[in-house]
Amino acid sequence: MPKVLIADSIHQAGVDLLRAQADLTVEVALRLPPAELLQRIADCEALIVRSDTQVTADVLEAGAHLQVVGRAGVGVDNIDLEAATRRGVAVVNAPTGNTMAAAEHTIALILALARHVPQADASLKRGEWRRSDFMGVEVRGKVLGIIGLGRVGSQVARRALGLDMRVLAFDPFVAAERAARQGIELATTLDVLLEQSDFLTVHTPMTKGNRSLLGPREMAHLKPGVRLLNVARGGLIDEAALLSAVEDGRVAGAALDVFSQEPPEQDSLVAHPRIITTPHLGASTTEAQAEVAKEVVEQVLAVLRGHPAEYTVNAPFIAPEVHSLVAPYLNVAAYVGMIAIQMVEGQLSRITLRYQGELVSQHASVLKAATLVGLLHPVTSERVNLVNAELLAEQHGIRIEEERDQTAPDPYINLITVEIAGAEGTTRITGAHIRGKTHIVRIQEYWLDSIVETPYLLIVDHTDQPGLIGAVGGITGRHDINIASMAVGRREVRGHAIMAIGLDDPMPEEVQEEVLAIPHITSLRVVRLE
Repeated sequence: MPKVLIADSIHQAGVDLLRAQADLTVEVALRLPPAELLQRIADCEALIVRSDTQVTADVLEAGAHLQVVGRAGVGVDNIDLEAATRRGVAVVNAPTGNTMAAAEHTIALILALARHVPQADASLKRGEWRRSDFMGVEVRGKVLGIIGLGRVGSQVARRALGLDMRVLAFDPFVAAERAARQGIELATTLDVLLEQSDFLTVHTPMTKGNRSLLGPREMAHLKPGVRLLNVARGGLIDEAALLSAVEDGRVAGAALDVFSQEPPEQDSLVAHPRIITTPHLGASTTEAQAEVAKEVVEQVLAVLRGHPAEYTVNAPFIAPEVHSLVAPYLNVAAYVGMIAIQMVEGQLSRITLRYQGELVSQHASVLKAATLVGLLHPVTSERVNLVNAELLAEQHGIRIEEERDQTAPDPYINLITVEIAGAEGTTRITGAHIRGKTHIVRIQEYWLDSIVETPYLLIVDHTDQPGLIGAVGGITGRHDINIASMAVGRREVRGHAIMAIGLDDPMPEEVQEEVLAIPHITSLRVVRLE
């Protein structure tokens, strides 16, 4: 029975969801010393952490059965992604559960900055009455600059528009049409955004290229009197440059929820009277913690059930809005690869992957990885999945040529074809997603329709003749081998044809020999689909 270890505290809603799975064992062990974690992870299929537990290469090495590491939150700085990928361990996170909480906290800090709320509160608690010292500004009519229009940035924009702010954003990966539909103007460059913003908030992920995104040069381009916020990731703003800009008056005030070092040192940045600080509270709402816990558990369960997880950090990226559309074709790609590799004869010389249709052509990267999963699964004893498929393919010397066509032949919308050239000829398999299921629609040059829903597929080359299907069925019946489906592809009556028969049971070699002895059958192959 698969075992899940929860090593950091998550909301009870996530724990309850895991424990509701009858086929899982759930263990909660918090604040484990590194040595004990190495021991406990040895028999676990899944590990769930927040930011405290360090998932190092040693931990991943010790987790011989580990399939997935779930991060209850967004950042995965505490997980060795390279080591996880190398070992075929999926790393999933929960990027949407705290979206609303982070957006609301940003708006709260904008208003607190505009009206000096924390400073006025502290003054009054000291017994002072200094109304004139806390003259504020209205946010109505002010320009809110947003760097990054992802999930949180978009929600901040929506709320700011409700406060009658003008929203100006910079995000090179967002189309102007999409921003315009949300009532957002796009700045052509970061400098344009810096020069026009009265309030400026950062909502980008932490990458090598984004570290110190707002440094000394950017501070010099800021509109005088701007108020600056960071509720995203520590290190996006150069804290020394920010402090200097606040002290010289270019920045009227700042609000920081995240820091390059957490907890931060009690230095002049935290203590500065015009800088509001909160201890990383962006996701700290009861609702957000429950949503994050449930979201990461759902991702972990998807991996354990053998399904593609929507938020896999170390697999080819699929945007959430298209995940539901692309996910079915991951199965199509895997099955056509799995069937083709088992049918090819002799040494491989070339593998071609052909995408036909707009959807599959646009998401070739992840579909290539899924195809490699299918190709490698029957020929390697190593665990292979979307995470490590390309790495294992490289180690096996497998190279794939890709062809894309935005259109597919009628009546299909999207098709995926694997073509493998071997020493004894070329094998070609084409698949599609139809009515919620994977269909094999072409074997070699013959079009047919075989639904992939059985553990075995019997593929028979033959000359089309009356009674042939019955003869095959008679043999399988005598040996108690159940047939679930049958499809035939041919180009002419009584000419060469291919039969694809879905089998619920394995077909031993001696039974295959009986089928092969039927007149007009030239060859056959039993393909495993599990």
